Amino acid sequence: MKKTIFKSLILSFLAILPAKADIELEKLVLPDGFSIEVYARIPKARQMSLGDDGTVYVGTRGDARGRVFAITDNNGDYKADDVTVITRGLKQPSGLTYKDGDLYVADIDTLYRFNDITSTMNDSPKAEIITDNLPDKTHHGWKFIEFGPDGLLYVPIGAPCNICEPEEIFAAIHTMDVNNPDDSLTKVASGVRNTVGFDWDPKTNELWFTDNGGDNLGDDMPADELNKISIPGEHFGYPYIHQGDFQDPQFGSGKKASDYTPPAQKLAPHAGATGMAFYKGNMLPEKFKNNIIIAEHGSWNRTDEAGHTGHMLTLVTVENGKAIKYEPFITGFLQNNKAWGRPTDVLELKDGSLLIADDEAGAVYRMTYMK
Repeated sequence: MKKTIFKSLILSFLAILPAKADIELEKLVLPDGFSIEVYARIPKARQMSLGDDGTVYVGTRGDARGRVFAITDNNGDYKADDVTVITRGLKQPSGLTYKDGDLYVADIDTLYRFNDITSTMNDSPKAEIITDNLPDKTHHGWKFIEFGPDGLLYVPIGAPCNICEPEEIFAAIHTMDVNNPDDSLTKVASGVRNTVGFDWDPKTNELWFTDNGGDNLGDDMPADELNKISIPGEHFGYPYIHQGDFQDPQFGSGKKASDYTPPAQKLAPHAGATGMAFYKGNMLPEKFKNNIIIAEHGSWNRTDEAGHTGHMLTLVTVENGKAIKYEPFITGFLQNNKAWGRPTDVLELKDGSLLIADDEAGAVYRMTYMK
């Protein structure tokens, strides 16, 4: 008991430490009226999910200890009071989501459920294995998961390569009934190289998702994609057609772009588009309402002459189910072509403020707006 209390005190202290020198928030460029601050220090922060009581759960990718975290706001003032390690020793617990009191964590080939997480997270909660039959390929094997309006869990399985013709289960988005996981996996989209961010249009319930384009095709080719599923089973082109109109030099022979669903919006090439969300709250200006905010993790292998892309938050305006504008929202993570921060996910809190995960600086930020 004493060890648990001591651990909680130490983690609470770490959570409220001032930003270290490597978090250069003063260099961020925000629109007028916006402000940003460190919410908590979370190493290698990836997908975030919000509990009913305001607890924020955070997955990680690249954390040497394979941890999942919980950030608690004990008095509802939208400031982090404690950081708790939910579990450790996982492979790449990047994706997680909260539903009906339980926390679901995706770790390459295994999906875990932590039952009644709010009551158990300070007592080394036990994980129930929902399934361990997902592919074990680590290349694009990390996940982003979320329950849809239909009550099913949406589970993407990325291509196990850069560009190849993989087995049927890969390069796709699937649904799963968590009460019957091994017999219910159903593909709802194909030709998806690697999505680690998606959300549903609050007006139409259509699923929109980011998709990272292939490497080694040039500095400016292909564009990352923002896609929309209008009909279950659509094919979005990979590995035959990139960005909706570019034939792959190896696998595209004999393939027509018109046979595949084009992007709803081309994003910057190699932007590393990851987490995204439709903004549904009322704190931000009206231009954000029911539109998409994307965390662009940033390019990694463009030439120095070309310079990096991404490393920012962007806004996509949606009208009548179509993307009509793509523009920068928050920039400054990149300074002189070197990144001090790399956004990975966005999460709306109950007051309409926005959390931003950053796996480079190892932090979660809270962004607010005041007229």
